[in-house]
Amino acid sequence: MLALASCATYSPLPLGDGEGIKDVAHLTVNVAEMPLPVLRTHAFDPAHGLDVTDVAMLAVANNPDLRLLRDQLGIARAQAFQAGLLPDPQISINQEYLDHVVPGYTTSYAYGISEDITSLLLRSTRKAAAHSQADQVNLQLLWSEWQTIAQARIAFDLVVSLRAQQQQLAGEQAALAPIDAYVRKALTDGNLTHDTASPAINAYADASKRLSDCTLQLHQAEHDLRLLLGLAPSAPLDLIGKPFDASPSAEQVQTALADLPRRRPDLLALQAGYEAQQATLRGAIRAQFPALTFGVDRQSDNSGVLSHGINIGITLPVFDRNRGAIRIETATRQQLKDDYEGRVLTTRNDIAQLTADLKTLNGQREQLQLHCARLDEARRAAQAAWQKGLLDWPTYLSIRANALSADMDYIAVRDQQSQQAIALEALLGDTDLQPSSSSSPKS
Repeated sequence: MLALASCATYSPLPLGDGEGIKDVAHLTVNVAEMPLPVLRTHAFDPAHGLDVTDVAMLAVANNPDLRLLRDQLGIARAQAFQAGLLPDPQISINQEYLDHVVPGYTTSYAYGISEDITSLLLRSTRKAAAHSQADQVNLQLLWSEWQTIAQARIAFDLVVSLRAQQQQLAGEQAALAPIDAYVRKALTDGNLTHDTASPAINAYADASKRLSDCTLQLHQAEHDLRLLLGLAPSAPLDLIGKPFDASPSAEQVQTALADLPRRRPDLLALQAGYEAQQATLRGAIRAQFPALTFGVDRQSDNSGVLSHGINIGITLPVFDRNRGAIRIETATRQQLKDDYEGRVLTTRNDIAQLTADLKTLNGQREQLQLHCARLDEARRAAQAAWQKGLLDWPTYLSIRANALSADMDYIAVRDQQSQQAIALEALLGDTDLQPSSSSSPKS
């Protein structure tokens, strides 16, 4: 009864409906479990809308892919628990009954208990490898959380940017509508020919197409963000605040690079995997020695003579000697070593490229910002002049087209700069690179 009381029991686990979260206003997250300090100090309050930090926190807490990785971590920890368990002893019972009664003879029996000594000797290496593997899975989960935070920031920025573009293109379409109507009427009245009217007609059609394309991109971006956050398709996305931005200095980058292998989760995960392989290799080397089992027994033969003794089983290391396993584990260790060193080298080169790209994009953004300001001023002046009849519509359309093209170029560079900054922050893993405004309370 005591043995049965300690046994595991089965309980059903019904499948869910997979509908996702339909309302984020009343959601809560465990702030203490956030993987980055900047998230642990942020007040999560979706009732007033989601800023870029709220979106990152919600992604960490509710992303479906992260849920699967946490399940894998549970499996790895269970395997580490299993690796530390002692092997169960084996009990043998044997009884030989007489086919017919013979005076002076009785039923013989043999009772014994034995233990796998080799399994006990390999327990420490097996346990060390399993715990290192569990650490590796845990660090891989942390790295995936970092990556998910970066994806959430990029998705937030993209949705906010596309919404702003949609609003700007809708305004452009509305501004071109009177010109389109004016030109079409003049064409109908015979005051314009088709070749002279086509620029105005094409300008309105182009603005309408841009607006339609932008709307489709926005639908895709909102879909991707909802999926990343584990939200239902009908869940509202009330995004507030500015997109994520960071401009690390050269000194900050170098400081973060100095201790990168001791801080970034994916590199730490590779180190943990290497340590697990080291333990596995040590276990394979230990396993080359003869496998040993030891046991004791007590028995009686048919004449009733009692005896007891010991049982020792040894595997003779003649042919195998675990040489194949040792070679496999040695080659695997070399592969993990090269993988780690290659990852560090790739990371350093990626960071150097991103730093150079950001420097170029910062300069390009500043130039485009000044250029857009001049063209915006020219667009406002041209609109006022056209409304007063002081400017012909072809010139007005040309000025508007140039201003719109500059605005779109600026938005593209701004978005690219933001994405590069997010990627750099994720590669460096240094939250000090984030501006203080990214974690400030929502206004």
